[in-house]
Amino acid sequence: MKPATFEYHRAYTPDEVVELLDELGEDAKILAGGQSLAPMMNFRLARPSALIDVNTVVGLDYIRREGDQLCVGAMTRHRTVETSTDADVQDGFALLPRAARWIGHYPIRTRGTVGGSIAHSDPTAEWCILARLYDADVVVQGPEGRRTVPSEGWFTGFLSTSIGPSEMVVETRFSRPRPYGALTEYARRRGDFAIAASAVAFDVVDGRCQDVSIVLGGVATEPLRLPEAEAAVEGSVPEDQTWAEAARIAAAAIKKSSDPQDDDRYRRHLVDTLTRRAFDEALVTGPTS
Repeated sequence: MKPATFEYHRAYTPDEVVELLDELGEDAKILAGGQSLAPMMNFRLARPSALIDVNTVVGLDYIRREGDQLCVGAMTRHRTVETSTDADVQDGFALLPRAARWIGHYPIRTRGTVGGSIAHSDPTAEWCILARLYDADVVVQGPEGRRTVPSEGWFTGFLSTSIGPSEMVVETRFSRPRPYGALTEYARRRGDFAIAASAVAFDVVDGRCQDVSIVLGGVATEPLRLPEAEAAVEGSVPEDQTWAEAARIAAAAIKKSSDPQDDDRYRRHLVDTLTRRAFDEALVTGPTS
């Protein structure tokens, strides 16, 4: 199919984007990498009255460290993060380049943007899962200037966020750097949306796990943080028995789906396996490997 008729606009600064959003109304959409929006438009699942192309906006393509936060500009391509060997990324955020390899196929990673993924808010999207894992803040710009939204309050449901109709994502600020982390997922085919995903991050101090985060993707309407499973790992020895208990709690957290096509038992089995695998991988790829 082909998309419905729309107006095309091009912006060169975040201020211009906000002005156009305010002028064109809530049916206008921002076009960044277009890897999610364009297919939805082709199937007419999305029918924006206007597109605002932000590929010409300058100053939003960067990765930089500010203290304990890794700041990623909205127009930073997935591939840029994937190939980053910068010490500021590797020190506490080495999972981000590794996790980027899970995103779709190579052409998607070269065009898609971090900000676009955060704005689209797919619960299986790697950047959305990592935003919750690292307690990220999402910086948006609107008519009243810029504001910061904690990731805990950013996701409000399936493909839904707390962004305003005249606001755009300008930056994602990942926090809580930790030396151990991994993201594992399972899809029917490489590059497909994941049926389930599990991401973990933690530190090991004096032989015990500390500062633990566990997030699941693809099992709820938004990335699912698991404080009970985190508590089971916190202060424990990093070993198979610890991982097994966290995986058990993670699998049990999956609620029964209202969709008769969903196999909840299968998804729980996947989450159990993926969570164990994520912890194992985190240890292997950590600083002591």
